[in-house]
Amino acid sequence: MSAFNSEEQKHLIQAEYSQFLRDKIRLAPSKGFDVPLDQIHPGLKPHTRQIVRWALAGGQRAVFASFGLHKTSTNLEVMRQIGIHRPGGIRGIVAPLGVRQEFSREVAKHFTGDQAIDLRFIRSDAEIDDPATIYMTNYESVREVKVDVTKWQASGLDEASVLRSYGSKTYQEFLPMFAPVEFKFVYTATPSPNRFKELIHYAGYLGVMDTGQALTRFFQRDSEKAGNLTLYPHKEHEFWLWVASWAVFIQKPSDLGHSDEGYDLPPIEVRYHEVPSNYDTAGAEKNGQGLLIPNVAMGLSAAAGEKRDSMAARVAKVAEIIAADPADHFLVWHDLEDERHAIQAAIPAAISVWGTQQIDEREQRIADFSDGKVQILSTKPIIAGSGCNFQQHCHREIFAGIGFKFNDFIQAIHRVQRFQQTHPVIIDIVHTEVERKVLADLQTKWRQHEEMQAKMGEIIRTYGLDQLSMQDSLARTIGVQRQVVAGDRFEVAHNDCVLEALEQPDNSVGLVLTSIPFGNQYEYSPSYNDFGHTQDNDQFWRQMDFLTPQLLRILQPGRMYACHVKDRILFGNVTGAGVPTVSPFHAEAIFHATKHGFDYMGMITVVTDVVRENNQTYRLGYSEVCKDGSKMGVGMPEYVLLFHKPQTDRSRGYADVPVTKAKPLCLDEKGVTVPFDRKLPPVPGTGYSVARWQVDAHAFWRSSGDRLLSAAELASFGPGKLAKVFTEMSLDNVYNYEYHVAVGEAMLANKTLPATFMSLAPGSNDPMVWHDIVRMRTLNGEQSARAVEKHVCPFQIDIVDRIILRYTNPGEKVYDPFSGLGTTPVRSVKLGRVGAGSELNGAYFVDQVHYCYSMEKQVSVPTLFDMEAMDGENGL
Repeated sequence: MSAFNSEEQKHLIQAEYSQFLRDKIRLAPSKGFDVPLDQIHPGLKPHTRQIVRWALAGGQRAVFASFGLHKTSTNLEVMRQIGIHRPGGIRGIVAPLGVRQEFSREVAKHFTGDQAIDLRFIRSDAEIDDPATIYMTNYESVREVKVDVTKWQASGLDEASVLRSYGSKTYQEFLPMFAPVEFKFVYTATPSPNRFKELIHYAGYLGVMDTGQALTRFFQRDSEKAGNLTLYPHKEHEFWLWVASWAVFIQKPSDLGHSDEGYDLPPIEVRYHEVPSNYDTAGAEKNGQGLLIPNVAMGLSAAAGEKRDSMAARVAKVAEIIAADPADHFLVWHDLEDERHAIQAAIPAAISVWGTQQIDEREQRIADFSDGKVQILSTKPIIAGSGCNFQQHCHREIFAGIGFKFNDFIQAIHRVQRFQQTHPVIIDIVHTEVERKVLADLQTKWRQHEEMQAKMGEIIRTYGLDQLSMQDSLARTIGVQRQVVAGDRFEVAHNDCVLEALEQPDNSVGLVLTSIPFGNQYEYSPSYNDFGHTQDNDQFWRQMDFLTPQLLRILQPGRMYACHVKDRILFGNVTGAGVPTVSPFHAEAIFHATKHGFDYMGMITVVTDVVRENNQTYRLGYSEVCKDGSKMGVGMPEYVLLFHKPQTDRSRGYADVPVTKAKPLCLDEKGVTVPFDRKLPPVPGTGYSVARWQVDAHAFWRSSGDRLLSAAELASFGPGKLAKVFTEMSLDNVYNYEYHVAVGEAMLANKTLPATFMSLAPGSNDPMVWHDIVRMRTLNGEQSARAVEKHVCPFQIDIVDRIILRYTNPGEKVYDPFSGLGTTPVRSVKLGRVGAGSELNGAYFVDQVHYCYSMEKQVSVPTLFDMEAMDGENGL
């Protein structure tokens, strides 16, 4: 549109935009059905009945209930209810080997009479003959496709921690296998114990959100190390609320408002037993120097070697612990087959369970130990560490060694530390002195696990299972208190860019120059107003549908909209293509702008550093291109797309107010300055030359890459580098006390503000004051500047300058709806224009205002010659 018809139209757009922002709040969709609470099995515990109803309403949910909180009965009741309300489909439960007896016991105990169910264990599809039966199988049968789960209507994965790793074979196979299943549920007590991002793999399996989309939405990448993703600090609250919308974390019934009577976990005592390492296998350094003890910073292969070398000492310690309490029942965990044989030889009374054993014999031995018929059971966590309940007759566990897999470790511990355990639990961990680092890592993961449980427990206690309350909480992040700061040559606003553009007068801007967010590749603030806070490109462009018409409206007829964009890399392990592909974001931007009435005028290409890009993505690796050049693309350039607002008179090719360029003066044969003549050489600096036109008109622009720095980014340079940078900066800009303090406080927050010297010394222009005496030649532990792509304006200063000079006249307004640190308004002031724009992120806005004021003062401060001229005019 070209102008508002009325204030009523403006308010209508604001209302539609507000609803769009609320619709961006994406919690898990509900794809199930409602079952009244009085129809849920009355014999189940109150918290179990509540979880069953919540899971059925969602249809695709995760039950992360602590050990002993009845996940088995929850699973069975969910399947029973689906059979009642959605009869006719196959319902299946998948569980680890050795767990089916727990389900059989639960059926015999609770599911009789009116709530009776028929549960049958199967190993192939040939055994399926009655849709009224609930079928149970093991993970091996599903992996080997002996049981075709694509035909199922409902599935429940017991001990679903097999899905934790995105790259695991089980996850990659199960994702397409279970995709057609209408109702999907997962059950485990230890979700993502040490890496929060693994929770999204459960969401991907359930169909709540695509894994790649969730990675982009909640996690920031390390620009120096591909694949190193960490949760955005400002997205942490939203992330946990999103998780809580499809997963219930419950540590005890009171988390859902019910009584904890009978649900007190027994106390646990962990005893550590260190045995000597085999010094004869210590090895040597790279320089040949012998080691006194083996290297503690060892990998998996070295750890396996250490286990073999220390096996005799560790097994002897296990036998010693058991002999000290001969009346107790013991569960002995080991990792190696050789350890099993050694334990069997040292402790003849032990009964072993191993992987190649017949399934029926294996399950019988596990059941006998659970029933107290066997006193000592020796096995691996991967075999009996999940799903088995041993608390009735055993309260002692011994780890004959330690490893790197925390999930196996914590699951194994909770085979006996469970509700209804009547004795204090004692855990004995045997390790060598070389394994101290492995032990420390395990203990760290244990603490992280407890922190995550506390976080989710807090959310459950606050919101319960009410998605509406969660949604209202997230909706509070929508909106920002508008703040406008104006100088003589700029006016910038802390505001949503759509709402701020609505405040701008029609046809008031000489140039729109901006770098739009690149879809949902980055998020710049926790607010849902953030354009980066979108689930996909389609939603991003729908939000742009509110902004682009306003940019067209406020731009003068016949003038340019310059839009900086970059395409996005799509990784093969996320898309399934196997190779990195490219999302043509710049092409989408072209079609979007033309849809809203702009004329497309062309594209400027700005190349980037391909080596630096490869360090961030590994997609153009030299080694990989040598293996197969067909999988390699090219480096990702940036683009400045040029759009033209139609002039009022379409019969003429000129803007309503043309952007004129003065042609340069020339020198004739006598060296006399004359008006422009193509046949004569131009006088440098006297106008817009043909040489400059040739460079500007070319579609390929090079850039120095120079850009603005925020106070936080300056602080990240570290005291050594910053000592020089800050002083030089203070000489080039008008001194700003508040900015000086802000940099220091940012360093203080980073714990990098030195206590032994001043790293933020202002420079002096006075020859009587020397600021450049080197006090310290070197600084120990100097930090290199961290990569901060997300925090800085990606727009290069020289590119911005060239566009402003080419497409505006002096004194005209240049507008940037995504002004970030203020590159566009700052350079507009520098070049004699008026800078304007908006920024949603409060921290960036503060930096932007600082830069704008500094530049305004810099260009307005008179020189010595200016002062002398003024004195002359005043007759002084």
